[in-house]
Amino acid sequence: MTIFQAFILGIIQGATEFLPISSSGHLVLFPHVMGWEIPTEQAFVFDVLVQLGTLLAVIVYFWTDLWNIVRVTFTSLRQPNLYSRPDVRLGVNLLVATFPAVVIGIFLKETIEAAFSNPTVTALFLLLTALLLFIAEWVGKRNVFLEDVKWYDALRIGVFQALALFPGVSRSGASITGGMIGNMKRPDAARFSFLMAIPVMIGAGVVAAFDLIEISSLASFAMPMLVGFTTSAVVGFLTIRWLLNYLAKNSLYVFSFYLVVISTLALILG
Repeated sequence: MTIFQAFILGIIQGATEFLPISSSGHLVLFPHVMGWEIPTEQAFVFDVLVQLGTLLAVIVYFWTDLWNIVRVTFTSLRQPNLYSRPDVRLGVNLLVATFPAVVIGIFLKETIEAAFSNPTVTALFLLLTALLLFIAEWVGKRNVFLEDVKWYDALRIGVFQALALFPGVSRSGASITGGMIGNMKRPDAARFSFLMAIPVMIGAGVVAAFDLIEISSLASFAMPMLVGFTTSAVVGFLTIRWLLNYLAKNSLYVFSFYLVVISTLALILG
């Protein structure tokens, strides 16, 4: 992998991790379309590091929210009706929303890994994401705020998020859909989606770290990995800020249309 390739793919990861258009789908299809022959070992390491870059971006952006969740939870442990406190309820809901992805990821691990090597399957899952975004806009009434979300709402959103274990299904797109069909406002659904990404991405990073330790040639492509990590973190931070502002006044239809075009082109060119 060259530094230029790492830079371009870092931009793609940083933007598409939070835009509802599937980072995994773009990272699978873009090198394939460009004819980039990236060694499997390097591609694996790169995917892990750029995801950690976007993890850093979302933690930095939502640091105040995360700190309030931890602070209020620990200072309120002995108080009655703990779940009624908004920050505590948000923390609990984020954990509940993580559960489906963990369970499904364990039981379907081999099936999911096989899907990542098939560009055609990835393109078809991009179409599924386009459909999910259309349904979110068509069904949602957009009158529920983040603080009104209950644990069963979080569980439903978590089930939708679990679909993103497959390449081409946008994690943010699926989880935003899960929120909006429960009538959440677009920015609130997106905010919850970004926050619930943190435990999932931390868990995936920990699992991947054990595989990274076994790779002996990490130092040989350290610079491209550093470039990809840094680029994905910076672009990810800027993308979060832009998307939250965008969704306050605009629909998801443009992303749905984009995915239909991209997936169709991928199927034709593939």
